[in-house]
Amino acid sequence: MAAEETKAKAADKEAKGVKPEDVSVDPATIKMLKKAQAEKIETIFDRAATMKPCNIGVEGICCKNCAQGPCRVPMTKKIKDGLEEDRRMGLCGATPETIAARNFARMVAAGAAAHSDHGRGVAETFLAMARKETTDYTIKDEQKLLEVAPLFNVATTVEEDGQSFPRDMFDIAVEIGEKALGEWGKQSGEVYYAKRAPEPTYESWKKQGVVPRGIDREIVEIMHRTHMGVDQDYLNLTKQMSRAALADGWAGSMIATDLQDIMFGTPYPLHGQINLGVLEQDKVNIVVHGHEPLLSEMIVAAVMSKEMQDYAKSKGARGIVLAGMCCTANEILVRHGMPIAGNYLQQELAIVTGALDAMVVDVQCIMENLGNVADCYHTKLITTNPRARIASGKNTVHIEFDEHHAFDIGKEIVRAACDNFPNRRPEQQVLIPSERETMVVGFSTEAIKYHLGGTFRGSFVPLNDNIINGRIRGIAGVVGCNNARSMHDSAHLIVVKEMIKNDVIVLTTGCNAMACGKAGLLTPEAARVYCGPGLAEVCETVGIPPVLHMGSCVDNSRILTAATEVVKAGGLGKSLADLPAVGAAPEWMSEKAISIGHYFVTSGVYTVFGVNLPVTGAPKFQKHLFEEMEAMYGGRWDLVEDPYEMAAKMIAHIDKKRKALGIDKARERVLMDMADRQKLDAA
Repeated sequence: MAAEETKAKAADKEAKGVKPEDVSVDPATIKMLKKAQAEKIETIFDRAATMKPCNIGVEGICCKNCAQGPCRVPMTKKIKDGLEEDRRMGLCGATPETIAARNFARMVAAGAAAHSDHGRGVAETFLAMARKETTDYTIKDEQKLLEVAPLFNVATTVEEDGQSFPRDMFDIAVEIGEKALGEWGKQSGEVYYAKRAPEPTYESWKKQGVVPRGIDREIVEIMHRTHMGVDQDYLNLTKQMSRAALADGWAGSMIATDLQDIMFGTPYPLHGQINLGVLEQDKVNIVVHGHEPLLSEMIVAAVMSKEMQDYAKSKGARGIVLAGMCCTANEILVRHGMPIAGNYLQQELAIVTGALDAMVVDVQCIMENLGNVADCYHTKLITTNPRARIASGKNTVHIEFDEHHAFDIGKEIVRAACDNFPNRRPEQQVLIPSERETMVVGFSTEAIKYHLGGTFRGSFVPLNDNIINGRIRGIAGVVGCNNARSMHDSAHLIVVKEMIKNDVIVLTTGCNAMACGKAGLLTPEAARVYCGPGLAEVCETVGIPPVLHMGSCVDNSRILTAATEVVKAGGLGKSLADLPAVGAAPEWMSEKAISIGHYFVTSGVYTVFGVNLPVTGAPKFQKHLFEEMEAMYGGRWDLVEDPYEMAAKMIAHIDKKRKALGIDKARERVLMDMADRQKLDAA
């Protein structure tokens, strides 16, 4: 019944004229939207055309935190123009500032909870691996383990008879795992990683009283404070949301990234391919979608096994294609080179190809409508996480993942996809777009350091030198989701192209990274096409793309550690707030983005969002976020809907920081190529 309703709704939407060319700049997406329309399949693009957002909710001034509401306190033109006193309030007397701050804080809490719950699962699996309770995971990066240990005050050597000996790697891992997992339940003190930040940045947190005590505590406290009749001071609410956001960025997310690197390997540059064209008609096609790599690592291992390859062939397929969607895609890409089928708004369209035998999902950014779309084809939608089941769809099945039997479950999932290959419907045309781009990905902080100086001279100094001498104007972290209220990928690409055209190097993660990959921006060759002369010269000399793919959403913590390395390298100030650096999320959509944005702001970064921000109906609260926070932390929020204007404001901020550092006038320095470095090594 759901499939018939989906087709009926799509027919209604088609009559209202949703034009694929008007909603995406990606050719593969446009092709698949046309196929969906021809087959009467409703997608998120159709719903966005007819379901308009609530004007009051967009401004952040609708309160539904008790049964006396929802209370809506709309901003009037007279209040906005200062012609009328602002006397708006809910039934309990809550002002627009209180309502907007509570709503914003709850978004931070939800976003921090999503990333941090991901991190908790990683920490639990890491500890099980360290205790050898599971044999499907192991320590793949011992060097990273040894680098992380001191951050948790874990010794890497033992003293015996006055001599120092290396500790067993698994003993070190057990202690790290125990301390890492303790960060979620800690009730007092400070999270270990807070002091990983540059000292002036850390001191700004101490001064404002926002150093996180424990991850879960900060999230729970937001939920208490935003309950009806508790915290009714937007400044005090902002203080607590800052604690929770920092607990996300400098604890939950950062711990998740570090422990994943130890278990699965720290990413280093490799080639990959992206877009729906990575699917193959004569192979079993599996897409893994979501955010947690614990499962996807095992599916990669299963797909690569001879047992599963032979099983696929026994079902009439020529082999197996495993591709990713959303941030799970980034995880298997940066470590294994597995292809990416697309970003958030393309998830339904992967099924619309008619070639997808299984979509395997875990948590976050998964549309419930996938079940309805899968019913229109033969695709199996396989949920795997007890936190995230989908009720709709006769083709939806649940195969629960357990890290203690990870590889066996991975094989069970792959086998189910292979079993479904013969069920492709002959009456339905399989249409796989031809679009697929090559890209270079995997720029962890460690990889960037290596590329800038090699194994023995790894350092961020060459980057700093070229920022100081003006070849590189500054650094932009451009990240975030797609949003169906914005033209798919368009704002991402405009902002990124404007950055690199003006010699600003871009660090990217998540769906923005995928948009850049599809547009050909993630290759070294892109530098001579899209970059200003300074950045192009640096990229050519070092051999890197002008846009560095750093991983998934949770890996935004890599941007923080990279920025910290820039500070440590010297010459560009003492804190993150001093750097000629900016952050942006041009097409943000999820609550995670709000938590990410807020931990960048409180870390000292000017951070610009597109689309909208739910604060515009509360002018005092908005002023606090957009202006007053800069004096407290060095960073502030901003909202700019036009991507060209967004880019202009980002460049202006970079120039302001360059002037404050006294490097606004170019200073010529010799740019060393590899031959020059080899001469130094010989000397």
